[in-house]
Amino acid sequence: MYSSHHHKHHARRLLCLTALLCFAAGGTAYACTRKAAVPQLPELPAESLEQPAENGAQQSTLTAVQAQAILDDPRMILVSRTHPITEDYPVETKECGSATAINKTLQTEAANAFLSMQAAAAKDGVDVRMQSGYRSVSYQKKLYDNKTQYYRDKGLSEAAAREKAAVIVNPPGCSEHNCGLAADLNSPEHTTLDTGFADTAAFRWLCENAEQYGFILRYPKEAESVTGITYEPWHWRYVGAENAALLNQSGLCLEDAVAVLQRIAAGETVTG
Repeated sequence: MYSSHHHKHHARRLLCLTALLCFAAGGTAYACTRKAAVPQLPELPAESLEQPAENGAQQSTLTAVQAQAILDDPRMILVSRTHPITEDYPVETKECGSATAINKTLQTEAANAFLSMQAAAAKDGVDVRMQSGYRSVSYQKKLYDNKTQYYRDKGLSEAAAREKAAVIVNPPGCSEHNCGLAADLNSPEHTTLDTGFADTAAFRWLCENAEQYGFILRYPKEAESVTGITYEPWHWRYVGAENAALLNQSGLCLEDAVAVLQRIAAGETVTG
């Protein structure tokens, strides 16, 4: 259980992070229409959160140290084709998947958050299930190699086979599932992992409530050109409640948020 000091630390951290909102106007909007209440922040003079830039835009007052602290948060790790993780990436997992789940675990903190979220959804009459979670890098390599061999057997060259396989299965270390913080979710009303999940009560509930439990819709429709991944309403990513609130308020997908934070951490003045 978090101590009161821990809660105060999170509140202060979220407060300083709201400075990000002033340069997020051009960010990618999330596909969900969220109704969940964002943590209420005490009113502060506007100048404490933002400063006018010379061109009339507003600039972030987030310091380089604060930006680096967010980047160093292990829950904010960016995993993609351009940001692979290594096979020795440390993961401690806990089971939270449904009986039919292919991969039943997530990192322990993420698993506990999911189970709390699942219980809250159930109280609202909504059944949300975790269908695919953590996959080790070695397991991902096996999937990728098997798919590559399939295309080799079809007569494709080595390079063409690997390229074709990568369209369907991410190369090892390049899938968010390899870090144990990504969860493919479904419900009894729609068990397949496809865009039809967006039409379910489970998806609508997640859009309204997942942030409170630290989960974000990782691959929104409007962010496809940035993430490099097509719209996946079933794919939710654990980043922690305060980070989820920050990302959703800013409208930035994880790639854009990390890029902006890196610029601030490097000492740049970022305006919006």
